This record gives sequence, C-alpha cells and structure tokens, in this order.
Amino acid sequence: MAKSQIPLAERLRPSSLNELAGQQHLTGKGSILRTAIEHGKVPSMILWGPPGVGKTTIANIIAETLEVPFYTLSAISSGVKEVREVIEAAKSQENVILFIDEIHRFNKAQQDAFLGAVEKGVITLIGATTENPSFEVNSALLSRCQVYVLKPLDETELVALLQHAIDSDEELKTKQITLKETSAMINISGGDARKLLNLLELVTEALDEPIMITDENVMQIAQQRIAIYDKSGEQHYDIISAFIKSIRGSDPNGALYWLARMIEGGEDVKFIARRLLILASEDIGNANPNALLLANATFDAVNKIGFPESRIILSQCVTYLASSAKSNAAVEAIAAAQAAVAQFGDLPVPLHIRNAPTKLMKNLNYGKNYAYSHNYENNFAAQEYLPDELSGRKFFKPGNNPREQELQKFLRSLWQDKYGY
Repeated sequence: MAKSQIPLAERLRPSSLNELAGQQHLTGKGSILRTAIEHGKVPSMILWGPPGVGKTTIANIIAETLEVPFYTLSAISSGVKEVREVIEAAKSQENVILFIDEIHRFNKAQQDAFLGAVEKGVITLIGATTENPSFEVNSALLSRCQVYVLKPLDETELVALLQHAIDSDEELKTKQITLKETSAMINISGGDARKLLNLLELVTEALDEPIMITDENVMQIAQQRIAIYDKSGEQHYDIISAFIKSIRGSDPNGALYWLARMIEGGEDVKFIARRLLILASEDIGNANPNALLLANATFDAVNKIGFPESRIILSQCVTYLASSAKSNAAVEAIAAAQAAVAQFGDLPVPLHIRNAPTKLMKNLNYGKNYAYSHNYENNFAAQEYLPDELSGRKFFKPGNNPREQELQKFLRSLWQDKYGY
C-alpha cells in the first residue's frame, strides 16, 4: 500500500511507549505496565477505556517490544472457531499473545473458549473493551487477568497530538499548516485520537496552502459531527448506549438528540426499532404495558416505510417511552427464576399440576387434587405451583409505580400469606 493511502492515524501509530499520548499512569517511567513490559513478564490483561485512547496500540507495542508471536482478532467479526484456531497454533509456539478487540462482544459462554488456554499459559490474553469488564467479561476469566483502565485524553494531550502530526508526518510537514483553532476538531472527534488525526487529514486535504486551520473551516468541511459516525465501529455502540440510557433515564431531549445522531449517520432503522422494542419490556414493562404495544407497532411501521419518513414514527415512540413510568421488575423476575433453576437444577413438577393424558398417569396420581381455578370464587384456588424446595420463593416484585402497585394489590389479596405481597 502506498504511503498516501495509509490513513494518518495509522501512519502515526506509536511504536514505543515513549511515543504514546497520555496513559502515563500505565506507561510512564516506573508505572506498573511499563515495568512489566521491561521485565518481559506481561500478564493476561483487559485494557478498558473509551475509543481512540491507545488500547490496540499498547497491545502492538507489547508484542513488538517482547518480540513474540502476536495474533489479533476482533470479537465483531470473529467467533469461537477463530479463537480455537489461534490456540491450536499457539501450542507449537512460545509466549504467544492473543489480542481480542472489543472482547465484550463475546458472550460469556464464548469467552470460555480461551479460558483454559489462559489458565495453562498457552496464550497471554490481551482484551480491549469500552465496556465495564465487571459486567461484560466472564468472572473466571476476569480473575485471571489484570484490568488496566485507560483514561480519556485531555485537551492538552489532543492539541499536542495534532501539532505532533503536523510537525512529524512525512506528508503533512511538506505543507504550510498553521493550527490556529482546535475546539471544533476536538469536539467533532469526541476525544478519540484516531478520529482526530483522520479529521486533521481530511481538513488538510480539503484546504489550499497556506493552510490555516480554524473552527469555522473545520465545521464547513466536516459539515456535521455525524459525518464521522461509524456504523460498524465503537461509536455505533457508544451512541446506542447513550440513546438507551437517555430513555431509561426519562430524558426525551437527550434521547431525541442521540436518535438524530443515528438518523443523520444512516443507522439501520431496524436496529433502532429493535432496541426500542427490547427497552419497552426491559425498562418499562408493566409500569406501562402500552409501551410494548407502541414499540411493536413502531417496529412494524418503520420497516414498511423506511427513512426519511420513519424518523417521525421513531420520534413519537422515543418521546413516549422516555416519558413513561419505568420498571425493570420483569427483568429482575426472570433473572431470579433463572438463578433458582441454576441453583436447584431440574426439580420435579408437583404431581397435582402434572399433565395426565393417560390412565397410567392418572393411576400414578398425575393431576390428582388439582383445583381448577375457574371453579372457585374470583377464579382463584390457593394451591402450590412451585416444587417443594422453592415453596414460598418470590421472584416477581412489582415496581413502585401506579400500574404495578395495582398488580401488587391484586396479588396481595390472593397470596399475602404465601409470598408476602
């Protein structure tokens, strides 16, 4: 690939810790990670931080410094098959490093695929994540890795990075470039060093020499921040996260802004509508059952209509969901029930509520003493529906909102003595 075809961010990717912008708490002289690298004893680790702060670069520097076999996979495009292929190859090599970008994209069962190799020292794992590893990484795997937290680059570091690019890049230093203002580039890139450098390259290619970089001409060239929206990369997940959290936090204004960011970036309408459908149950549930109905109708409607008209339907749904009462009781209920299944295993179904389609089953007391609810007052007959080992275990706890309090009132009238509603 010709030099001019390589993006600026890649041309300037640091090859040593001394060249890395920021992260002095990890890579500065005497720091924990730098000391480990210098001693050639690097543990398996998780690098946790926002996009564009050096996670991939640190992994590359470690491999180059130690001069060891280095494999890299992305959890977005790779699966267990690719992981196992690397592990198999590592068995015939020494000191192999496996770098997995966006490791949080692997579910916890998939992460088990490399747990054994990490335990046995077949590979040294370096995982990069923008999400809290406490929630996204298998606890068994997490206990075998050091977690290093990377900090966002501050404005001083970002400005220094821009000036370093202008002064040192072989192509940029041949041009007459003056960095007069930097706020627009820093804001548009969102503190992501990679996007910042690629934006600098875009601006310098668009302007005639002598190049005077100002906030005004940066905004004219970039037009909108969303021009850098990456539907397949980390910003895609960051923006949908902000979108969901704004609705969950009952802020329709924040939710509309992030919705607009996705719309202007050409996000898949089905992806947005699908997330709203999930949220309607996950974060609203029985606090407002109509939320699920509207989200489902929205999903159907936008699939029929598409952009740009579907933005109106999405806006209606988003503002309704954000303005609705919230409850995660349904999520908590099924999680509690699944935890009981995991703890107690496959408990037998009580005889009286088993199906009894044959004479033999009836002779074995299947269905015996079952009380048909509709034969009783208020269509209710008090009887046991759980295995004996779980009798009285309450999984569903209605949320503190008017609609679910009505459910609680009804359940209390039936089950107060048994479940304590």
